[in-house]
Amino acid sequence: MPEGGIHAFRNDSDSPADMLILFAPGPPRERYFQELAEVAERGLSLSEEEWKDLFARHDQFMV
Repeated sequence: MPEGGIHAFRNDSDSPADMLILFAPGPPRERYFQELAEVAERGLSLSEEEWKDLFARHDQFMV
């Protein structure tokens, strides 16, 4: 993936899917995924602004 390249992930099936993400060289992404897990585990419903803040903290931007 070139720097700044726009991309997305999607499961087109009706079955659950697993995804393995590999960063090489590895940027500091651990905290990003920890925060996503916390949102899911706690069943939080973030506002659009809260999602934008979370993504911005980790250099992620939705298009």
